[in-house]
Amino acid sequence: MPAKLLFQEDSYLKEFDAIVTRVEGNAVFLEATAFHPRPSGGLDADHGILILPDGSELRVVDVVMREGDVAHIVDGDLSKLHPGMRVHGVIDWERRYQMMKLHTASHILLAVLYNKYGARVTGGHITPETARDDLEINVDDWKSAVRQAVEEANQIIRRCIEVKVYWLPREEALRIPGIVKLADKLPPDVEKLRIVEIPGVDIQADGGPHVRNTCEIPGIKIVKLESRGRRRKRVYYTLLE
Repeated sequence: MPAKLLFQEDSYLKEFDAIVTRVEGNAVFLEATAFHPRPSGGLDADHGILILPDGSELRVVDVVMREGDVAHIVDGDLSKLHPGMRVHGVIDWERRYQMMKLHTASHILLAVLYNKYGARVTGGHITPETARDDLEINVDDWKSAVRQAVEEANQIIRRCIEVKVYWLPREEALRIPGIVKLADKLPPDVEKLRIVEIPGVDIQADGGPHVRNTCEIPGIKIVKLESRGRRRKRVYYTLLE
């Protein structure tokens, strides 16, 4: 069975216990995990540690999706690990929380661009330092449009809106206008979809971690704007200090 994704139930879960299901090379698989894997949701992988029953630690240096399961790539001596062992996972919280803030901010910014210009997302990536979004946008002065959208996004952020996370049957979810903002891509073919809603601003299917309230985000600022073609534009932004 694939690992249960604990971060989808509680994005603020910093530590957890889980049973090792198998070990393959330097990859550890668990029955459940709070570590967020890449490339899910465009976010970078969580880092942290796994603590063994004898108190020794293994550093989690990468987390990836592998054949539908979550592989924790670790640095250290794996000889003590075996299936059935209970380990204690600890997330690098500072790294995770930065990505949570940027992830929620990206929903707000992209909702503004979608609602104003019909912009669709063709790709993106979020690290603890920077977010990058590739947009399919048909606007002559697209740079001004993005700058104005960032200003509007920051105004929305300052309204301290509670972010809601819940599950809906797939068919019901896909009937909601704007539930998918990725160009030419639908959510996974599962019975229920995890919905992230910022009331009055955005609602979309999303499996990644988010903050509980927009006022946890200090705001965002543009780092760089690039044209990648006639209709494909790239936006880099980061959190305000």
